[in-house]
Amino acid sequence: MLDPHLAGHIRFAPTPPTLPPLPPGQHALGLSEERDALLVVPEGLTAGAPVPLMVLFHGGGGSAQKILPMMEAHAARHRFLLLVPQSTFPTWDIVIAGNGPDRERLEAALGMVARHFAIDPTHIAFAGHSDGGSYALSLGLTNGHFVTHVIVSSAGFMSVHRQEGAPRVFISHGVNDEQIPVGRSGRVHSALLKEAGYDVTYVEYNGPHAWQPPVVGLAVNFFMGAAGA
Repeated sequence: MLDPHLAGHIRFAPTPPTLPPLPPGQHALGLSEERDALLVVPEGLTAGAPVPLMVLFHGGGGSAQKILPMMEAHAARHRFLLLVPQSTFPTWDIVIAGNGPDRERLEAALGMVARHFAIDPTHIAFAGHSDGGSYALSLGLTNGHFVTHVIVSSAGFMSVHRQEGAPRVFISHGVNDEQIPVGRSGRVHSALLKEAGYDVTYVEYNGPHAWQPPVVGLAVNFFMGAAGA
C-alpha cells in the first residue's frame, strides 16, 4: 500500500487554539531559515471566533512575496487568514519528484496556525497559480478531509493518488495562455472533475498565462460564500 504521506496526505484538523492569537500583519513562521512560510493576519478579527483560512501557493520560480499582492487586499477586506508557504526548491516538490519536504513543511505550518487561531472548518481553501495551481488542485483533492475549497488558476496538471472528501473547486484559465494551453488543461480538468461528481465552477477569460484581478475577485467570492452554496 502506498504511504499516504507520499500520496500527499496531510495530518490536520482544526482544533481549539492553545496559544494567543498573533497580531495583525505579516508573520514569518520560523519553520525554515530560507523560504519560510508567511502568515497574513487581517485587522478586526473577533477573539476566539472561527476565522476562514486560505493557503496560497506561488507559481514555479516564484515566492510568497511575488504572489502575495494578488490576495492580500482580499484577505484584509474579507478578514480571512492568508497562509503563503514557499517551495523548498524553485518549484513544488510534486512537480519535481513527488510529495516530500514541501508537504512536510505545509503540515507543520498548518499546525502552527491552528495553535494560534480557531480555524473555520467550513472555509479552508487551497489556492494557487500555474505550478501553484497544480499543487493546490493535487493536494486539495487529496486532503478533502479538511480542505473545503480548491481555487485553481492556469494549472498544468493534477496528480491525485487518493481522493478524500469532496471540496468545491473553482478553476480559471486564460484562452490566450501559450505556456499552458487551455484546451489541454482547464477544460480537461473541469470536465474530469465534473464527471467524477465534484462541484466545479469553471471560468475562461480573455487573457494570457496570468491571474487576472477580476478573476481573483470571483474566486474570493466563491470561497467566502455560504458553505455548500
